[in-house]
Amino acid sequence: MGAAWSYPRWIAHRGAGRLAPENTLAAFALGHAHGYRMFECDVRLSADGRAFLLHDDSLARTTDGAGEALAHNWTELARLDAGAWHSPRYAGERLPTLDAILGFCMRNGCALNVELKPAPGDARRTGEMVAAEIARRWVGTPPPLLSSFEPEALAAAAATAPLLSRGLLLERFADGWLETAQRLGCIAIVAEQQAWTEETAAAVSAAGLHRLAYTVNDDAEAARLLALRLDGLITDRVDHFRP
Repeated sequence: MGAAWSYPRWIAHRGAGRLAPENTLAAFALGHAHGYRMFECDVRLSADGRAFLLHDDSLARTTDGAGEALAHNWTELARLDAGAWHSPRYAGERLPTLDAILGFCMRNGCALNVELKPAPGDARRTGEMVAAEIARRWVGTPPPLLSSFEPEALAAAAATAPLLSRGLLLERFADGWLETAQRLGCIAIVAEQQAWTEETAAAVSAAGLHRLAYTVNDDAEAARLLALRLDGLITDRVDHFRP
């Protein structure tokens, strides 16, 4: 195994899983209230280069907006309701900037896993600008872990802020995964939970990389992954699994 792992094992998915509108400050506050001290979130860029939290390329599922997020400037995105889709309690919740989330985590002593979630064709810009903002803004240890399914985004992040840790996201262990992770200077593999077996866990450990799983919501699956001694489990069930 490589460098010591300084992040909490249990990680709140998109702030508080499904208990609050995902990727919002309200979700982070609720996850924190349930005892979580590490969070995962999705970060992308607006048309004018503002880093903010949103999972989908489209605005339709989790806001009252329409169309592609990348087609809008931040002043337009900042006015959207990102909470009413979830429940009336959260009506009026806004899309948070990356800056606001970094501030929340630093104030509360929390770690962060930022998934670089670029729109199609925007991987390089996203990697560069998100990494630059984190490197400029973050104070404390451990620094946020940057992860992505997009090698181009991770490569851009590495070139911009090489001291930030990186993790390669995988749905499965296809040929070339190790070469890609090593080329990008990753310290971790973040894989879909069912991709983790005794064999893959051993292979990743032998390569000196840390091991994280998403999205772990089942008791039996959590027990299996803990038996494999994974370093991190990302979950929606922040009210069930106690960190």
